[in-house]
Parts: sequence; structure tokens; C-alpha cells
Amino acid sequence: MQEKRNDYEYNDIIYGRNAVLEWLKSGKDMNKIWLERGEKHGSIKEIIAKAREARVVMVEVEKAKLDDLTKENHQGVVAAVPPFDYCEIEDILDFAKEKNETPFVLLLDGIEDPHNLGAIIRTAETAGVHGIILPKRRCASVNSTVSKVSAGATTYMKVARSNNLNDAICILKKSGLWIVGTDGEAKIDYDDQDLTGPIAIVIGSEGFGMSKLVKENCDFLVKIPMKGRITSLNASVAAGVMLYEVVKQNKKK
Repeated sequence: MQEKRNDYEYNDIIYGRNAVLEWLKSGKDMNKIWLERGEKHGSIKEIIAKAREARVVMVEVEKAKLDDLTKENHQGVVAAVPPFDYCEIEDILDFAKEKNETPFVLLLDGIEDPHNLGAIIRTAETAGVHGIILPKRRCASVNSTVSKVSAGATTYMKVARSNNLNDAICILKKSGLWIVGTDGEAKIDYDDQDLTGPIAIVIGSEGFGMSKLVKENCDFLVKIPMKGRITSLNASVAAGVMLYEVVKQNKKK
């Protein structure tokens, strides 16, 4: 029986082997999996096994159909899933408390490229960040591209959205977190600043950095020194540098 387009148009999708596999491992609901017709190799076999355990419907289709669903490199697998479940800022703080860990939060101001957002979420998850806060406007949302680029990290990372990042900063400050923003004109290098204790790192967009008010609301501003002719870093790289400096400093405590 031929499948109609409306069989999947009302579902969010994720694609790519890591993204689909991590979703299955998490035990979250998955409506259906489309697999590229043909011989199955590598992690596709594990996806099939996990899907059978979870009793997820699997359908074999031609590659062209997966291309039509994603418009990107899907690695032979696409899955229909519920919309991304954003959390509240308080959920992030509660999560740190449940783990008996010092709160470690990331705020993103104006990251509009979903590839950058996906890469940042992947790094944040590996660095032990408890959650990420995004503004509802002028920022990419968590979609299928973000999930793919994150290699499945969106499955585990808590992400909150705030109408205003400055309101989010106020909530974090009241909860005892220090707010550290990255700014190319700051006077102190990132590795000379104390980044231990309850902390929130703010990363601005590549083109415009942080907004003026967000910058003013930070407790500290730090810079990542540039030694070459290029005067800015990709936002995901800057996030990685900052997050792992936090990890490094806390390891030395």
C-alpha cells in the first residue's frame, strides 16, 4: 500500500544514524522509522534491533523519499517523533540539584544557524552542561537539522526558551549563578577568569556578539585571544573553548 504524504507531515522528524539511535536508546516515543531500501550495514542493524524491541513501525522506502523528507544527508534513516520538549529554566537548576552538582548553564544569544546550534548542543552535553537557554526570537529552534548535527545530544540535553534572555539571567543570578559573557573587547582572557562555582556562560552570535543589555547584565566579560588575521571564532568553537575551560578549572579544584 502506497504511503501518503500526510502520513508524516504532522510529525517532527529526526534523521541520521546517531540521532535516531540515541532517541531509541533513550526510550522516548517514536512513531515510525523509514529505512532506505537495500542491504543494511553497521549501526543501521542496531537501529533495527532497538526499533523491534520498542515495537516501532519500520518502513523500507527508496532513497528519493528520504531525500524528499530531509533535503539533507540522512544516512539512510529517518524517524517521526513528537515535537522537541522544551523545559523551564527551573527544570535545569533542579536537574543540577538532583545530580548534586554545581549548576553549569549555557545561554545562547542570537545563534541563528541550526548547524551551529547542533554543534554547540553536542559539545555542551559532553562537557556536562546541565541545560541551555535560548531566546524565543532571533535564535534557531531545535529541529531535525539540529538533532542530526548534535549526533543525538538533543535527546539528553535540557533546553529552555525565554522571552527575554535578560529575564533568564535575573533568574539565574537569584539562584546564585555567576554570569560570564564572551566579548572580543573584554580586558581579561577567558583562562585568567575564575570560572569555578555555579556559572552560566553566554555566547553571542558570530556577526553581532551579545546584545547590549545582555552584555551589561553579565557579571564578567572575557575574551578568547586571537593571534591570526581572522578576528572571530565560529560560535560553536567559542562555546567549546569556554565550556572546556570551565571543565578544566573545576577539575583542578
